[in-house]
Amino acid sequence: MSVINTNTVAEQTSNNLRSSSSALSKSLTRLSSGLKIINPSDDAAGLAVSSRLESQIRRLDAALNNVVNAVSFTQTQDGFLKTIDKALRRMGELAMLSQDTTKSTSDRTLYNQEFAQLQAYISATASKDFNSVSLFSASAFSVTIDSTGNTFDIAGTPIIENTTYASAIASVVSLTTSTAAANALKAVEAAINQIALDRARLGAVQSRLNFTNDQLTTTKENLSLAISRISDVDVAQEATQYARYQILVQSGTTMLAQANALPRTVLELLRT
Repeated sequence: MSVINTNTVAEQTSNNLRSSSSALSKSLTRLSSGLKIINPSDDAAGLAVSSRLESQIRRLDAALNNVVNAVSFTQTQDGFLKTIDKALRRMGELAMLSQDTTKSTSDRTLYNQEFAQLQAYISATASKDFNSVSLFSASAFSVTIDSTGNTFDIAGTPIIENTTYASAIASVVSLTTSTAAANALKAVEAAINQIALDRARLGAVQSRLNFTNDQLTTTKENLSLAISRISDVDVAQEATQYARYQILVQSGTTMLAQANALPRTVLELLRT
């Protein structure tokens, strides 16, 4: 068909070229961004799923941060309790020495001075904090353990409020006499038993926190893999598509030039 006003071949070629150029541009964007989903229309369902999973990962990161901080908190608690345990053992040793009948009153006074200093040390430790949070409060605190906000409670580790510790560091407990030293020894032994229980409990809490940390990390890895399968581009496959679209654009450009030249053949008819 020889016409001048309407070049349908050129229009069809132009449409094909436009489609190839759009596909080439999208392929280039995918390769440069590393993402499979450029526009929501590329995969609406996949975009929704990946968005939810990314949100869950952000919450998991926050939960991981909370768990790690809780581990640090309990480790700091245990560090102080370990030192208090040493102090109590020395206090027990001093109490035993004070019960020696060969010791004079002046000797017991010297023992009592060190004993009182260790009592003061334990009392001062009870007021220590971690990031402005009391380490040895009687109140329990909660730790988030997953992305939905579930928690578990860690019991408080009081010292001043605990009657067992308080009995060992009370001002009336002294080594001034052998009888007083015997009573002090009983109080100190009870405190040593209590601190062993508290440290064991903290160890159990730390074990749970470490397992929780491992589980959260594994869950985050699995969710990241799921997001990758949905939204990350397969570079090798996309590079092949990019080369294909490149050829189509080059070919389409050449063919469009040829299609635009077709009406010129009509002029040849007019010249004859």
